[in-house]
Amino acid sequence: MRKVLPPTYFLAAILLAAVLHFVLPVREVVGSFWRLLGMVPLAVGIFLNLAADRAFKKYGTTVKPFEESNVLVTEGVFRVSRHPMYLGMVLILLGAAVLLGSVTPFAVVAVLAVVFDRVFIAPEERMLEEAFAERFREYRKRVRRWI
Repeated sequence: MRKVLPPTYFLAAILLAAVLHFVLPVREVVGSFWRLLGMVPLAVGIFLNLAADRAFKKYGTTVKPFEESNVLVTEGVFRVSRHPMYLGMVLILLGAAVLLGSVTPFAVVAVLAVVFDRVFIAPEERMLEEAFAERFREYRKRVRRWI
C-alpha cells in the first residue's frame, strides 16, 4: 500500500483553507492592508523547500519520507531546521492564510503542522537515529526540529 506523501497533505490543506475561507470565514482577522505581509512567509517557505531539495540532490539522498537516507544533511537550511521542507510547507500555508485574512485558514495551518509532526517527522527522526546514531543525536542537540 502506498503511503500518502507530504505534498498531498499540503495541497489538500491549501484547498481546505481556501474553501473554509470562502464558505465559512468566521471573521476577518487580518485587515486588507496587512494581507500583503502574507507574501513574506510564503516566499520564505518556497525558499526553504527549494534549498532543502537542492541539498538532498547534492548529497544524493532521498527526499521521500520513510525511505532510508544514506547521508545526514546538516548544511545550509538544515542548520536552522531539522525539517526545512515541512517548515516551508507550513510557512507557505501560513502566508496563504494571511493573504486570505479570515480565521478558518489559520486553523488548517495548525492542523497541518501537527499532522506533519506526528505522521512524518517523528518516524523520520527515529529512522535517522537508527541510521546515524550519535551523529544524529549531536545534530538534534544543535538544531531545533522546526525553528
